[in-house]
Amino acid sequence: MININKTIAKRCTSSQSSILNPQSSTEFEKDRALIYRSKQHRAKTIILDRDGVINEDSDAYIKSPEEWIPIPGSLEAIARLNKAGYQAFVISNQSGIGRKLFDIKTLETIHEKMNQQLALQGGRIEKIYFCPHKPEDNCDCRKPKIGLFKQLQKDYALSDLKNVYYIGDKYIDFLMAKKAHCPFIFVLTGHGHEEFKIHQDTFDIEKNLLIAKNLAQAVDFILGNK
Repeated sequence: MININKTIAKRCTSSQSSILNPQSSTEFEKDRALIYRSKQHRAKTIILDRDGVINEDSDAYIKSPEEWIPIPGSLEAIARLNKAGYQAFVISNQSGIGRKLFDIKTLETIHEKMNQQLALQGGRIEKIYFCPHKPEDNCDCRKPKIGLFKQLQKDYALSDLKNVYYIGDKYIDFLMAKKAHCPFIFVLTGHGHEEFKIHQDTFDIEKNLLIAKNLAQAVDFILGNK
């Protein structure tokens, strides 16, 4: 059985924005992707879930900027990644749009608040990918399907994701990371504790699963801090 409290610490000791509608791509985004490809030393990449990882989650959905509240230490953690040469991306299910609880314009204002608060810490999210659909829409972009991962790979010419960490707090994040063949860190913020209890039998047999109490601890591991 995985020791939740010691998993990251043990491994640390032993080892060293924009918003994109998944169906569209602007010339501006294409230009940014070309710049990214042309860098002699490509920036390191990390992918984050949003709700429950960067900000507090809610069963009633995050429907306004006022409801978007950062998890303590999360924005500083992203800034640390940026300073270490990582470009951070977000991949998020936002079915509240499909459920008509809020619209894309409201989502943009939520992300404006997130980006502004992150900038105050010296951090930046390169791009936010989101799925606006309900589960019953059976789209290709809703997690745990990997349509948005494939879109990110295409946009930024990533040959594979085997060295790209994905950080999430839900079982569907774990499933998506396995499908995309990228390393995954499960955080216990958001729905993390609840999801771990529900799926503990599955997680227990995943010998390489990394578990962190929050994004800040996950970043400690990635950056090789003890």
